[in-house]
Amino acid sequence: MNVSELAKAVKSGDRRALARAITLVESAREDHRASANALLTGLRADAGGQGKEALRIGLSGTPGVGKSTFIENFGMRLTAAGLRVAVLAVDPSSTRSGGSILGDKTRMEKLSREPLAFIRPSPSQTRLGGVARRTRDVVALCEAAGFDVVLIETVGVGQSETMVAGMSDLFVLLMAPGGGDELQGVKRGIMEMADIILVNKADGDLRAAATRTAADYAGALRLLRRRPQDPEGFPKALMISALNDDGLGQAWDEMQALATWRHDNGHWQGRRAAQARAWFEDEVRQGLLAQLTSSEKIRRKLDDLGQEVAEGQRSAPDAAAEILSDLADP
Repeated sequence: MNVSELAKAVKSGDRRALARAITLVESAREDHRASANALLTGLRADAGGQGKEALRIGLSGTPGVGKSTFIENFGMRLTAAGLRVAVLAVDPSSTRSGGSILGDKTRMEKLSREPLAFIRPSPSQTRLGGVARRTRDVVALCEAAGFDVVLIETVGVGQSETMVAGMSDLFVLLMAPGGGDELQGVKRGIMEMADIILVNKADGDLRAAATRTAADYAGALRLLRRRPQDPEGFPKALMISALNDDGLGQAWDEMQALATWRHDNGHWQGRRAAQARAWFEDEVRQGLLAQLTSSEKIRRKLDDLGQEVAEGQRSAPDAAAEILSDLADP
């Protein structure tokens, strides 16, 4: 199947074609990169430059908070309403082997069988921010395939996790019931990025703790300056029980209300434009980094200078300046 045929199949909603297209854009092979760029450019041209505007929801949370349970039951709720849902679940890659477990699809058994849902686990490939290098490309493919909602699940909570806000329309932070110590452990940066905080596991013996935790987060959010792209009352903290499907309807209502407000008040397109520019700048940075390994001469010099730095013969800034000088004036 050539690029033109693949693009046509993706637009028709063919799930196998979408999976093939994602594999293509995630590939690092040079010939695949050329085909991937042609595919994305063709899909964009066919859509008149914009394409379908799916609601992109970034989702992060501490390990064990119940992200997979939330996504499955939340996704089932959306598909029951007739919405097509794509889940991009990014798993951490090993820094030693480069491997990844990619177990999210097996943890979402019901959703993976749902005809209106598509789940794609991808390795982060040691990429900071809990997102794979080509996640933005994959989001574009899912929109071209006609999905209404794209959920981007990241690998965990950390300062670099705020990168997911650069490719989503709403950023949802999932937290477990806990005390003040857990609140202190959440980075200020990610709290400022969150549009909605969902305190999960608000059931049984944990419901009282979840109530206190939600109140703590609500108080912390009030201390943060309200952004101009937020309506009154946002960001906000809610209680849910993903396991019991409790509170998920309210969470979806709040997400829709925020997205609609941003649309109606002119913040949506500005946010999308800023994200597109950031995407371009990131591609330039990644391309420059790739040049460091594409030239045999530069690779040898990197090894030589790296050894000198390791042995204390050169300072790291001085050695880096020499490499950058060679790139600027080969």
